[in-house]
Amino acid sequence: GLMACLKNKNCIVIQRVYLFDIFELQKGWAILTSFLQMECTFLDHLSTRIMGFYSFFLWLLLLFSVISSNVFTVYAFKGTYGVNYGKIADNLPSPRSVVTLLKAAKIKNTRIYDADHEVLKAFKGSGIGIIVGLGNEYLKEIAVGEDRAMNWIKENVQPFLPGTNIAGIAVGNEILGGDDHELWEVLLPAVKNVYDALRRLGLTKVVEVSSPHSEAVFTNSFPPSSCVFREDVSIYMKPLLQFFSQIGSPFYINAYPFLAYKSDPEHIDINYALFKSNKGILDAKTNLHYDNMFEAQVDAAYAALEKAGFPKMEVIVSETGWASRGDDNEAGASLENARTYNRNLRKRLAKKKGTPYRPKFVAKAYIFALFNENLKPGPTSERNFGLFKPDGSISYDIGFTGLKESTGVSSFIHFKVIGAYGWLGSSSALLLTTCITLVLLISAS
Repeated sequence: GLMACLKNKNCIVIQRVYLFDIFELQKGWAILTSFLQMECTFLDHLSTRIMGFYSFFLWLLLLFSVISSNVFTVYAFKGTYGVNYGKIADNLPSPRSVVTLLKAAKIKNTRIYDADHEVLKAFKGSGIGIIVGLGNEYLKEIAVGEDRAMNWIKENVQPFLPGTNIAGIAVGNEILGGDDHELWEVLLPAVKNVYDALRRLGLTKVVEVSSPHSEAVFTNSFPPSSCVFREDVSIYMKPLLQFFSQIGSPFYINAYPFLAYKSDPEHIDINYALFKSNKGILDAKTNLHYDNMFEAQVDAAYAALEKAGFPKMEVIVSETGWASRGDDNEAGASLENARTYNRNLRKRLAKKKGTPYRPKFVAKAYIFALFNENLKPGPTSERNFGLFKPDGSISYDIGFTGLKESTGVSSFIHFKVIGAYGWLGSSSALLLTTCITLVLLISAS
């Protein structure tokens, strides 16, 4: 997984440093101190020496890029926590303000359900990874031929790269297991055409191709080890999984303990659904104990994948959340429960650990959703999943501060200040990294 790749890279860097003895390290830090004090004068004195390493350094970077292009799979997820940015509302802040909000909350991953150009422009230079959605309404056309997919990508993805970190394309949403069986048939051709178009454009190492599923693709998910794909879904799912396995894409699942509890509150312990203290469940087949439903749902997906022949495929939760309001018949929908679930889930993801059945796969999830969406159809709960209110303030406290607007001027200044600090921080980090690399190369001589 991603964490393994990053850890390997870190180990390489650490081992590289430890090759120096204490004297050489002291020498390197002394040079770094002098470099920072004398600035350009120091560079002038060292210019001849540095040039000797310049070509070597470029060669090293080239070699690393070649190796990584052949070894590393594209990863659309940084860390373990992301959020879904839905926009079915008429009272949301501007996309630029959303970027400021995400930066303030230190959220590095987001998903949108379309390819809104204003959003993609606003995210330029933010560094936030964004998965764009190719809507269900486009699948039949995209499935016709690669040229249709190419046109869509050239219009909605390629023009925004590399400034905007478009990390993936979600082809459709909850297709298999849904009501439209015609879309079941065109999903795989659409996915293949999107990937082939990206390959022709040289973007397959940058943009991941995926398709999120709902729990409706499973026949049974309790206990987790018993989970299998529905028989009617399986004939479409297995070829799709085979292709995703070939291109290194994970399995995305929308997993909602809230929906499970709402459907059967008499037999499900709400503490089990909310990560609170409870006796949990024991999976008799695996002898694994689960003290929360989130991990049980993720492991159910792993069990189904294993039975389908894909035991090494990673599972990422593309949607999960808890409604802060609901209708009278929507059990569990309350502000307190929403706060408890999302606060505890955030703590769980921050541990960067796996699940009982797949301890080596770090759990990752996109929370649904960033905002309450006042125009969404359906029961009241559908409009009340947001972590934030439309003005940028928090819906409830799970550790985020939000953006509290008072006047137009103060809000504008607040947005600008946070943005400036983010730019300075990233620039400083880049400068420091460059300086240390330079010193290590000099010391090695």
